[in-house]
Amino acid sequence: MRQDALEKDLTILRKVTENYEGPIVERQHRRRSPFRTLVSVLLSARTKDEVTGPATDRLFKAARTPQEMAGLSQKRIEELIYPVGFYKTKAKHIKQTSRILVQDFCGKVPETTDELLSLPGIGLKSANLMLGVVFGKPAICVDTHVHRITNRWGYVKTKTPAQTEQALRVKLPRKYWVEINRLLVIYGQNVCTPISPYCSECKIKRFCNKTGVTRSR
Repeated sequence: MRQDALEKDLTILRKVTENYEGPIVERQHRRRSPFRTLVSVLLSARTKDEVTGPATDRLFKAARTPQEMAGLSQKRIEELIYPVGFYKTKAKHIKQTSRILVQDFCGKVPETTDELLSLPGIGLKSANLMLGVVFGKPAICVDTHVHRITNRWGYVKTKTPAQTEQALRVKLPRKYWVEINRLLVIYGQNVCTPISPYCSECKIKRFCNKTGVTRSR
């Protein structure tokens, strides 16, 4: 895929994705609470948005701040967030993270990569998501959708999300770094699915190499 084709792709995707609900993290960020968004990021790993959203709502009815969250028992957090995937581990991370925010960051969510990575359960993907969505800093969040679709297009040729991030940092214009995750998550969930994508409905198929696609709808 050439750079000019990418520009056209993203223009089309902005229009197409207006018809779908945004990712859970984006919806939580509308509350203007970095802490709430951080917790939803922790909860969303290997969990569908329709489970993460209600779990986040239940949890924040019980505790809205790091101070209040740190005061909940791990058992209570587990009860509130169930049935998210790995809910016991996530409850532990939420309580630990809340304590760290209170003790080390004056109750605020940090705004640097290294500080975010110091929080339990936060990896590079999550840190980049927070930096881009919440703090508006140039960061590329490469999840399974971004990795799959950019390779499917032929825009990059990589084997892992980490390699994809490095390739995009070199090739993808900086102005698209934050936006690329939102667009491809929505498109990857609804059209360019992992197995048997809806190529017949795809508005950008003329620019796609269909790398790795053996069956489509």
